[in-house]
Amino acid sequence: MVLKADIPHILAVDDDDRIRRLLAQYLTKNGYLVVTAADAAQARAVLKLYSFDLCILDVMMPGEGGLNLARFIDVSYDLPVLFLTAMTETSDKIAGLEAGADDYLPKPFEPKELLLRVKAILKRANKISATYTDAKPLQNMRLGALVFDMTARQLNHDSGDRVALTDTENALLYALCQKPNIPIRREMLAVQLGLDGNVRAIDVQITRLRKKVEANPANPQIILTIRGKGYMAKVTQ
Repeated sequence: MVLKADIPHILAVDDDDRIRRLLAQYLTKNGYLVVTAADAAQARAVLKLYSFDLCILDVMMPGEGGLNLARFIDVSYDLPVLFLTAMTETSDKIAGLEAGADDYLPKPFEPKELLLRVKAILKRANKISATYTDAKPLQNMRLGALVFDMTARQLNHDSGDRVALTDTENALLYALCQKPNIPIRREMLAVQLGLDGNVRAIDVQITRLRKKVEANPANPQIILTIRGKGYMAKVTQ
């Protein structure tokens, strides 16, 4: 199954949990859809499921290394690669570029620099339309009698009163609203929230979120379950 969002879709591959979480949180905050993988095997599996615009890839990983995975991606997918690695010698950079990488950013890195490099790669690759070149997030999503401000990441009643959400509930609602009225697989939501594929945790968070956004959580009208496809935020104009 291949899913393709209008906003840029990034695969981040790194065996360091902290870096995966940082990449997911920072890039998602800046308007990108992000899926993470802990190693090359997981990345290969995810590549079969979804279509991506960019792969951010670590070089040194257990099992198959990043260089070999980059060669595979270069041959099998129309997908630019940004290496993110602690290997900073000139010979390492050359090896990365020869493996098919489009850019090479050493660790530790500044998130703002990473964002600029991501934008530059996507622009060069002509992967996204001019509308989304700067990856601007959507502004407001109407969910029944509620409005979710995508920029401030706040859920408000029409009266202006704010609905209190936990960080995880907020991240889940943001992920759903990035693809309004389109079902998103539980597995994809799990990796976007940094839950390492724990789909059961997504089910629990959906139940909690419904208690805060639905008039009748037992008969949801906003956060819908689409059988065989996942969860969907019903957004109206």
